[in-house]
Amino acid sequence: MAVLVTGGAGYIGSHTAVSLHEAGREVVLLDNFSNSSSGAVEAVRALTTPDMAFIEADLRDGEALDGVFQRYDIDEVIHFAAFKAVGESVGRPLDYYDNNLGSTIGLAKAMVQHGVERLVFSSSCTVYGQPDTIPVTEAAPTGAESPYGWTKYMSEQILRDACESLPLNTILLRYFNPVGAHPEGTIGEDPNGIPNNLVPFVMQVAVGRLEKLRIFGSDYDTPDGTAVRDYIHVVDLAEGHVSALDALASESVGCTAVNLGTGVGSSVLEVVEAASRAVGTPIPYEIVDRRSGDIEKIWADPAHATAALGWTSTRDLDDMMRDHWNWQRSNPNGFAV
Repeated sequence: MAVLVTGGAGYIGSHTAVSLHEAGREVVLLDNFSNSSSGAVEAVRALTTPDMAFIEADLRDGEALDGVFQRYDIDEVIHFAAFKAVGESVGRPLDYYDNNLGSTIGLAKAMVQHGVERLVFSSSCTVYGQPDTIPVTEAAPTGAESPYGWTKYMSEQILRDACESLPLNTILLRYFNPVGAHPEGTIGEDPNGIPNNLVPFVMQVAVGRLEKLRIFGSDYDTPDGTAVRDYIHVVDLAEGHVSALDALASESVGCTAVNLGTGVGSSVLEVVEAASRAVGTPIPYEIVDRRSGDIEKIWADPAHATAALGWTSTRDLDDMMRDHWNWQRSNPNGFAV
């Protein structure tokens, strides 16, 4: 039996594939390379096994997806495949709705058709919008501030409705801001074009690919005026997905949400300072206007993850910046040859 990892060549998917292999699971990767690289697949194979299965396909292609389930003995799925940039989604809303919702619906249909019941869905803290109460528990009101956030919110609702009437058992992992890289430095975050997320932008400045960081807003109601997020090491996050699959294998949960975060909020400037420590030199930056779709501050209450999954984060911000820098300096051009 195997676990299908959609978006398996992406940042979180590739790290999760390694953690799944280390936990003794057989892994089948699927990706369409819309925002990832074939180099990530080879790097994952180098860390795991050279024969790890990979299929290049789009989840909206029903015929291709049907072939995947026919070919491989899949009994559980982790669904990462999605466009994921808040700012970009504001300018490309229809692309985001088409890709993210279409992928989720196509996958759920294929799972039901082939009798696969266990699903871990890659959701996001963006479904909380700007919460009134922090730290955020799973009971907090949900909504969104961007098209990306709405695609996660709507995908959650689609899966809830499906679980009500179909044989699906689903954990919605609402994770906060993944950063860092595998400690070997051979896989990491390699976005196409100019990064939309903070830490890849910081590290591309550090390695000389970009001139300086742009900080979007310094007038938020936070200690230093910059936005605050809950940053989580991508390996901690990957291990959380393994714990979620273990939970699904042991009991029926219906459709339930779980936060994956550290419970610690860090501002943009605090991240820049931590990155500067890891790199050994100051990161140049400029303050620009706020970015549409961004929220002021958010961090998790991760207590439910500990209770429901037996999981907790173990790596701090300095660990995240050290490992991310190790990846970036070892791979200054990402997976590009």
